[in-house]
This record gives sequence, structure tokens and C-alpha cells, in this order.
Amino acid sequence: MRFNLSEWALHNRQMVLYLMILLAVVGALSYTKLGQSEDPPFTFKAMVIRTLWPGASAEEVSRQVTDRIEKKLMETGDYERIVSFSRPGESQVTFMARDSLVSAKLPELWYQIRKKIGDIRQTLPAGVQGPFFNDEFGTTFGNIYALTGDGFDYAVLKDYADRIQIQLQRVKDVGKVELLGLQDEKIWIELSNVKLATLGLPLQAVQQALEAQNAVVATSFFETPAERVQLRVTGRFQTVDEIRDFPIRVGDRTLRISDLADVHRGFNDPPAPRMRFMGEDAIGLAVAMKDGGDILVLGRALEGEFARLQQNLPAGMQLRKVSDQPAAVKTSVGEFVQVLAEALGIVLLVSFFSLGVRTGMVVALAIPVVLAMTFATMYYLGIGLHKISLGALVLALGLLVDDAIIAVEMMAIKMEQGYDRLKAASFAWTSTAFPMLTGTLITAAGFLPIATAQSSTGEYTRSIFQVVTIALLASWVAAVVFVPYLGERLLPDLARLHAARHGSGPGMPDPYATPFYQRVRSLVGWCVRRRKTVIVLTIALFALSIFMFRFVPQQFFPASGRLELMVDLKLAEGASLSNTTEQVKRLEAMIKAHAGVDNYVAYVGTGSPRFYLPLDQQLPAASFAQFVVLAKTIEDREALRTWLIQTLDEQFPMLRPRVTRLENGPPVGYPVQFRITGEHIDEVRALARKVALKVRENPHVVNVHLDWEEPSKVVYLNVDQDRARALGVTTADLSRFLQSQLTGSAVSQYREDDELIEILLRGTEQERHELGGLSSLSVPTANGSSVALSQVATLEYGFEEGIIWHRNRLPNVTIRADIYGKEQPATLVNQILPTLEEVRAQLPDGYLLEVGGTVEDSTRGQNSVNAGVPLFIVVVLTLLMIQLRSFSRTFMVFLTAPLGLIGVTLFLLIFRQPFGFVAMLGTIALSGMIMRNSVILVDQIEQDIAAGLQRWQAIIEATVRRFRPIVLTALAAVLAMIPLSRSVFFGPMAVAIMGGLIVATALTLLFLPALYAAWFRVRKEEGESP
Repeated sequence: MRFNLSEWALHNRQMVLYLMILLAVVGALSYTKLGQSEDPPFTFKAMVIRTLWPGASAEEVSRQVTDRIEKKLMETGDYERIVSFSRPGESQVTFMARDSLVSAKLPELWYQIRKKIGDIRQTLPAGVQGPFFNDEFGTTFGNIYALTGDGFDYAVLKDYADRIQIQLQRVKDVGKVELLGLQDEKIWIELSNVKLATLGLPLQAVQQALEAQNAVVATSFFETPAERVQLRVTGRFQTVDEIRDFPIRVGDRTLRISDLADVHRGFNDPPAPRMRFMGEDAIGLAVAMKDGGDILVLGRALEGEFARLQQNLPAGMQLRKVSDQPAAVKTSVGEFVQVLAEALGIVLLVSFFSLGVRTGMVVALAIPVVLAMTFATMYYLGIGLHKISLGALVLALGLLVDDAIIAVEMMAIKMEQGYDRLKAASFAWTSTAFPMLTGTLITAAGFLPIATAQSSTGEYTRSIFQVVTIALLASWVAAVVFVPYLGERLLPDLARLHAARHGSGPGMPDPYATPFYQRVRSLVGWCVRRRKTVIVLTIALFALSIFMFRFVPQQFFPASGRLELMVDLKLAEGASLSNTTEQVKRLEAMIKAHAGVDNYVAYVGTGSPRFYLPLDQQLPAASFAQFVVLAKTIEDREALRTWLIQTLDEQFPMLRPRVTRLENGPPVGYPVQFRITGEHIDEVRALARKVALKVRENPHVVNVHLDWEEPSKVVYLNVDQDRARALGVTTADLSRFLQSQLTGSAVSQYREDDELIEILLRGTEQERHELGGLSSLSVPTANGSSVALSQVATLEYGFEEGIIWHRNRLPNVTIRADIYGKEQPATLVNQILPTLEEVRAQLPDGYLLEVGGTVEDSTRGQNSVNAGVPLFIVVVLTLLMIQLRSFSRTFMVFLTAPLGLIGVTLFLLIFRQPFGFVAMLGTIALSGMIMRNSVILVDQIEQDIAAGLQRWQAIIEATVRRFRPIVLTALAAVLAMIPLSRSVFFGPMAVAIMGGLIVATALTLLFLPALYAAWFRVRKEEGESP
């Protein structure tokens, strides 16, 4: 005898009850232990290789350093792209690993890269520092604090920041604490070049004297018969005054350093990248969570620590919160839990209204058990709660009641027909358990392309597949084990009620003979009779939906619902840091006076640290600054964005501003990008300018620019080699002298507690800042005298490349643009592309014009999902074949899959929702949901024919019998999507599934019977019985 699980459940009721209680408890405990975060865990497949070559121009760095590193990196073959820039004295190569590379293989790849670059270290020019490797890009500093203090300098602030860092490191779940915007302390000795020349004192003599005085040299010790006595020579600098009073012998006179120079303590000059909070210089403390931690638990622990630390600071010093990810997660998780509760309420209402209170109760009790099983499995597999898995839970909720509704509905109908509880439950198992399992597996298979997508986008959305599949399989187990038990306990004696209402005996009325079912019967009958009309109409609708689909806006991922705005300020390449700081202060003053701002922070000379996982991080550059402005509400954020765009446009015409919301999904950067790659920089740039002109013609794009366009100013010192040799001046001497005069040269270190402070010699402020006085500087010669710079070199003003970008070893210029309106990047790129044909036709051999930005990333993500579609088709066809065992029936069910597109297009157009990556996943999954209903219906028709009904009658009767469960399950799924449709991230997917399911359910009940009749040429005469 075949094993019947539902019958077993009713024979072992205590066991089933125990299992239900156990699962509920385990599930509830698992839920409390699930890690909570804002975004799913996500690997940044990038490594940055930075090399310094002081004194070299951008072109020299590009040819001698960058190109060699790029060439070696290409040998790995595992790259998506190798992007690099070369600046004067600096090379930075970013290796982006292949998108399809599994994250687990990255450490091995990073090791190979380090090894390969290590092999060519000797071939790099002399004087090169590095290469330095950085592959830690995924660390998200969810909590950032700013330490500010009016009247306190950086040294005191750093002292307190160090103490706070130690204390934060003790907090449970804290992984890493970094200090931001630090300025190193220096002791500056500003020597007047004129004074030195007048006194005939060589700069070198001053350097050597200071170095000799402050050096730490072993002095030895006395070995006496009893003891060993150490010797210590004094004279090392203990205070800055001792440096000022340090005597130097000039000829027959002794002078103090203070007579020749100004000595003072200070900080990096020009400053290192710094952080400013609410218009004040600050030191930032960025806190990252350990892997797998719970951000809300960490948030609570940090709150307590934060309050305690604030009390221990001196008066005037403040520790303030800049970024608070736990609060953002609490809000988003709270919203999703609310959506989940609303969806649960809707599903229960559907069950109670359509099935009656006691039958609905069975479904209502099955849901928590399924959710408990889902949470337990999620905990076991290490899937945490974040925006993707929570959205998937809501999506699963609409689907997981299907099996319970189908099982309890079948049980109820059979009891009405006079079966006892045990027989009704076992009949539900034999008639629907396996079609139901096939349907469940087909629905889960709809999410397979996400599971197999080998891309960063696939990795970001993978938990949709995991959570939905777990929930669906759990729902089938519940439907065949727990629902019979609950039904046996809760269902009223339906046979008695039915008999009381309609009488009993062999001729008793059929439950399907009510007036409502009669109307359904006649409608299905009409569709089967007019089968050609129905099929042609359906095909016409499908063709129309494909045609109309082009009018649905395309999107990658929607903007995030977080309250931060990012404001980038980019000055001309080669602009000074002090100029950048001035612009930042101007904007700070404007933001300060504006309403609706909670706080704002500026990072001068660099971009913001990664406080949000999908942040598009910016690289350090003297001509760049980035603001993070936190609004009070979403409405304030939008008002602030409009105001900032307008203000920056009007008030800052000399720089390139950019205002963006935070994005969802893997970071992209500028939404509209076109790339020109080729061999010669000038040619590439000329072509890029032509493309930029075409892009500017589109009225919807703003801020169109090339990523490197303006050359930097440079002063060439043309040395008269003959004269220089005669005077004993070499090129290297001249370079070192100017380095010392303008930037400063280190002479020694001042030791204070655990700090090592550099002592630097440089020229006076006037000599350093006046370019006009450069030619009159006195250069020391080999014989100890000095000569004016104009005697050995002439000055020539010119331009050179300030930065050179490469992509896969070739010069590359990117044309970038922003969209400030409602338009989608894909739509605009499709509008712009045809206008670029003229430029494309002019491209020399080997030159490329490519689309970048959102469209490129979206296509890559889409292709990785599409690669999984064949597997999805094979799995679905196999499942259908196992269930239906007929080529024609399998093919017929499969044909219904794409019909959901009619509803998808209709709803997306009505609700003006864009078709994004998440909506695409929903549409693929929708085909699984549609086939599930078709399988159950076709299987029912086959069962009826096997039971002896004529084919015509079987088609109509099976459709009538499956009408209620199919409509109810679709209704539950559609209505459960309503709360989800409010979500910014999952909204388009919810709308697509709602529309697709509504239309597809109607088509399953009307088009499928007509298709079945047409396919098997069923005639009306067969169905007419006497």
C-alpha cells in the first residue's frame, strides 16, 4: 500500500501536536537570534594597488609604473576591468575581479595578485615607494561620531579620540574603529632664504647640526666590579623652546635658531584630508560591526557607551552622532515587520471570509508554523534579516498559504460529500498532494535564475530565492501534515450540516450546484465553445502587451529611502586644498541657514567613508570634497535636494557640483556614462568632446562632463647645464633644495610621550607662496656659497596632464551625466545612442565607444540572471513531465507561463512603476506561480476523465471544482502584495506580480480550458449525455 502522510498524521496526533509546538518554539527563538542589518552581505570584488614615485610627472608615472602593473595584472585573466589613474608622483590601479567569480575564490586571487606584482617590483624605477595593496572595501562603518571642540587643537582632540577608540573597541560586536580626518603634528622651522644667503650659512649645515644634536646614539656604560653603570648624554630636544635656543656657529659668531628662523608647533601643511562637522573641524570615529552581528544589538550597546563617553569629556568638547545605521535599520526593519503583519492580516481575512471561520482557522494556524519553520531554517543557514530577505518573506507569505488553502478546501468539500475526517484527509493527500508539490517546486523554480546568477547583483538579491524556497517547501509540509490534523480538530461536521441543508442519500445535491457555480459553469462552457475566439483574443492581448512594454520605464535599482543626501564638489584638476576648503566653508554657511537639516558633515580632500554598504566611494584628491547632509524627513530631503541643485548651480559656477540620493543595490556612480577608449590621449579626448556635445543635446541630462579634461598648470625650470656644472649645482641638488624650501625636508624627530613628531625645515610663508619670487631664491652651491636660481635656470610656464585615466591599459575618457528629473537612465541612453552613430562612424581602428553606468551594470546583472533561465526551463519541464506524463499536456501548461506579461505591462503602466531588476525577478517568478495553477487544473481534468467523465464535461467540471481554490490562492497572493507595493525597493515587483497574477488567474480559468479543448479537439457531442 502507498504511504499516505496525511493519514499517518491523523493516526499520530500527539506526535504532530508535539512537532507543531516544537517548531513554533524553535522558530520563535531563531527569529530573536537572526542577525539584522540594512543590506545583505555583499562582496566588493575590487583591489586597489597604489604606488608612489615622488617627483615624476603624470605621464612618466603612467608609462613607467602604471602600465607595468596593468600589464602584469592582465595575466590573471580574472578581471572584469582594470581601471587606473596616474597623477604626478602617484599611480593607482583598481583591479575589478570578474563579476561571475565566486566570492570564496577572491582571497586566492588577491594572493596571486600580490605575488605577481611582487615579482615585478624590481623592474619599477628607482625611488618608487610601494606598491601598497588594499582589498578591504566591504567594511561598512554604520556608526560615525564626530569629536569637536571649540578652542582645542587637533593634538588634544586626537588624544581624546584615542581614548574613546579604546573604549569603543571593548563594546560587544564592534569589529573595527577607525579615526578619520587626523592631522599629524609637526614642528616647523621656517628659515629665511635671504638671511641664510646674507650670512653665508649653507642650509645643509643647519640640517646636519639639528640632526646631530637630536640623534639617539648608544653611549655605552661603565663595568665596575660591583655594578654596570649606564651613561646618558643630555642635549636632545625636550621642548620646542630648546630648538629655538639651539646655537649654530656661523663663521666666528654663534647664532640661535630663533635669530634665523621662526620655530613653531603645527600640523600637516598643506593639511591631510580632513573632516568637518556642522562647520567645525572634527576628528571622526567610524565604528564597523563584526561579521554576522546584529546591528540593533550593537546600536543599543553603543547608545549606552556614547552617553557615558559624553559625560567624561572636558567642557567645550563634544562627541556627536554623524551617521546612525542602527536607527535606519530599526526604521526599515520596523516598516517591513509592519508590512509583514499587514500582509498576514490580509491573508487571514481572505481565509476567514472565503472559507468560513472554522475552516479559515485551519489556515490561520498553519501560517505561524510555516513562518516558524522558515525562521529556523534561515537561522541554520545564516540568512539574516535585511531589506532583501524581509521583502522575500512578505512575497512568500502570499504564496505559502496556497497549499494550506488547497488542502483544507479539498478536505472540506469531501466532508460535505459525506466522507469521514480520516477519509477526507487521506483523499486530499491522494488527489492534490503531488500536483501541489509539483506546483510548489515550480513556483520555487521560478526563483532559480536568482540563485544561479553569478554576479554582484545576483549575490545582492540571492536571499529572495533562499527565503521563498524555504517558505514554500515548509508550506507544503504543513499542508500535508499539520492541516489534516488541524482540520480534524477544527472543521465542523460538514457532512451533517450539508445533509441538514440539502437532505441526504445518493441523490443529494452537489456542493457545486449553487447558482454561483452555475454561472461559472456557463461562462467556462461559453469559452470552450468559442475556443478560437478566446485563443485569438489571448494571443492578441499578449502581442499588445509586448508592444506596450517598450513604454514601461526601465530601471536598475530604485533610490534608497534613507534620509542622507550626498553632495560632491569637484574643482578643476590641480586646484589647491585651501581653495577646496574655501568652497566647502561657503556651502556650509548656506546649509546652516537652511531648514529641515538634521546635521551635515564635509570630507575635504577625500570622499565619505562607507557608512552605507552600496555607497559609491570616492578617492582622495586635493580638488575634491564630499558632504553628507542628513535631512529630518523624506519630504525635507526632497526639498533640500531641489534647493541644493539650484543653489550650487547659481552660486558655484566655477566648480562641478553633484547632488545624489543614496542608491540601492551595487554602487554604480553616474547613471549615464559613455566611454571612449583608444591609444592616443588627444584623439580619445577629441572624440569624447564630440560625444559630450551630443549628450548635452538631451534636455533631461545635467552636469555633462568628461572625467578628465582640463590640464594642470606647471612651471618648468630649464637648467643651463654648463653654468650649473661650473657653479657645482646638480639637477638633484636643485630639486632637493626646492623640496626643502617649499614643502619642507625632515631633519629629525621630536619625541614626546608615545608620539614621534617630525621636525621639518622650510622657507618662510612669503617665499613659499609667492610664485614671482621663485627666480630670486638663493641656491646653495658645492663650495658653500649661494647663487640666485635665475643664474642657473630659466622659468617657463606651461601645462601638463594633471591626471591620466586608463581602462584595460588604454587611455580612457568617460563622459558622465546626471539625471535630476524622474526619467530612467535606460530610457535616456536609448534616446542618446542613435545620435552617437556619427561619432561611432569616425572611430579609428581599435577605438571603442561603450555605454557605462547604470545601463552597463543592469545589463550585466540581467545577463547573469538570463544565464539561469535555461536551467529554470529544464527544471520546470522535468517537474511537469513527472506530474503530467504527457508531452502535449506539459507543453500546454508551459505555454501559459508568459501570459502573466499581459498583467505585468498593464499594471506597471497604470501605476507608473518602472520595470527594474527586482521587478524582472518578480516576473520570472510569476511564470512559476502561473504554471502551478495550470498544473493543478490540467491534473484535475485528467483525474475526472480517468474517473469516467466525458472529456467535454471533465474540462468544465474540473474548472468549476478548481475555481474556488485557484481564485482564493491568487487573491491571497495579490492582496498580500498590497502592503509591499508601498515599499520603494519592492514596490515595482509587487505591482508586477499583482497585475500578472490577476490576469493570469482569469486566463487559467478561461483560456486554459479553451486551449485544452482545441488541443485535444474535444467536441460538444461527447459531453451530451442523455
